[in-house]
Amino acid sequence: MNIKLVKLTSQYKNHLDDLMEEWISSGERIMPTAIAINDYHDFDYYMNHLCREKEVDGIVPETTFFCLDLDRDIFVGAVTVRHYLTERLLNAGLIGDGIRPSERRKGYGTAMIGLALKEAKKLGLNRVLMCCDKRNTASAKSIMNNGGILENEVEVGEIIKQRYWIDVRLQG
Repeated sequence: MNIKLVKLTSQYKNHLDDLMEEWISSGERIMPTAIAINDYHDFDYYMNHLCREKEVDGIVPETTFFCLDLDRDIFVGAVTVRHYLTERLLNAGLIGDGIRPSERRKGYGTAMIGLALKEAKKLGLNRVLMCCDKRNTASAKSIMNNGGILENEVEVGEIIKQRYWIDVRLQG
């Protein structure tokens, strides 16, 4: 597997279109939510509002990356790294990720989270909280494959969220 995390630039416009069109046509919720907030058709606005450099209205700074498969030259997923934990994020976590429907169950989730943890380490984070829906066993497996230790399960509306902690200092 030959992947890397990239920030969105104009050279990846077609990659983004392809990723989003597949996800939308699947009818599934697009994850991480940061890539679904704005209309990707307005590319310049979308690109300029994908990352947040400072806290706004209690929403922490975050950086969103796309996972580029270098061999096939496609985006296989995306990941958002929030820069610090607040009470508001205790059931969401510091890293949110998603793999496009056609690329799931191929190991991309585990690999992408590993790369995101390196980005978290660059931000000076020692521990990272990741959360997932209890029914999403693939996500839980990817988190555990990266050293995630289940702390607890909490009910958030109708969903049971699993909360995992990862010691970033133990990452390569």
